[in-house]
Amino acid sequence: MKNSWRNAFLLLLTLLASALRAAAQTADTPEMADTLRQNGKIYVVVAVILIVVIGLIGYLISLDRKVSRLEKEIR
Repeated sequence: MKNSWRNAFLLLLTLLASALRAAAQTADTPEMADTLRQNGKIYVVVAVILIVVIGLIGYLISLDRKVSRLEKEIR
């Protein structure tokens, strides 16, 4: 169980690091991002992405718990 939390954390850390690296490498910002930022809608986009990622992580953790419980029952 402890190993699965570690794997989920490492996966999240890897995804965040790659996203930050990609954001840092863009020299000029796209026009769409400027428009979303000016209208304040960029926060809605970020919030939706965070909700989706948190939901996926929660689903994976619950799925891991169910599989672990079934493995214990089989033994």
